[in-house]
Amino acid sequence: MRCRFLEVSGIRLAVSTALAGIAGLGILGYLGFSWRLHYPDVRAYPVRGVDVSHHQGKISWEKLAAQRIRFAYIKATEGGDFQDHEFRANWEGTARSGIARGAYHFFSLCKPGDEQARNFIKTVPLEPGALPPAVDFEFMGNCKARPPREDVLREFFAFSRAVESRYGALPIIYVTGEAYERYLEGQVDPYRLWVRGIVFKPRLSSGRVWSFWQYSHHARLDGIRGRVDMNVFNGSPEEFERQFPAARISIDK
Repeated sequence: MRCRFLEVSGIRLAVSTALAGIAGLGILGYLGFSWRLHYPDVRAYPVRGVDVSHHQGKISWEKLAAQRIRFAYIKATEGGDFQDHEFRANWEGTARSGIARGAYHFFSLCKPGDEQARNFIKTVPLEPGALPPAVDFEFMGNCKARPPREDVLREFFAFSRAVESRYGALPIIYVTGEAYERYLEGQVDPYRLWVRGIVFKPRLSSGRVWSFWQYSHHARLDGIRGRVDMNVFNGSPEEFERQFPAARISIDK
């Protein structure tokens, strides 16, 4: 997922990216084949989806539905005061296309949890048929501070309680392995996990089973200009509908 803070240092990012590319050509040459090997098999993971924000611009959701995209998580908010300016268009577009939809919040390590929850609740409508809210919990694009674990957990659970009270479901946690091990491991057992694993199939150190896997952040789909994040659900279409009965998807026979 992408965070707005990544936009503020474009020159430095471009330079560091170029240097990293030069230094890593040999490594990438070796990993290229392995990377493709670890794309999930559609027979094992038939329920596929995207996560999007304003970075994807105007999206043709009907074209995505025609490519068997079954669900979408749409960025709504970040921190205590940022609202994604494409959220409303994406929220309404998924509804028209029949793609199951949910909203996500980028959690800031430097803002109070209740303030962040108010921002999310103010932005995301309470509507039948939506997937549970999701919260993006990662270091990339976050503030530089790394507060003590107990402080972060206190604010995270303040956010989670408020969101659950409003929408009637625990938020799904999008997480990287590093952030999970540092802050969340052993503390979020009741929550569904959505895990980033770009090169390899994700395995958390605790052995937790994930519900969603983000397997690519550079996919291309008809209907989206540029690249987009791709995800799979850990189960069959029927299991998806059992877990999320309000958010129905079309099941290929």
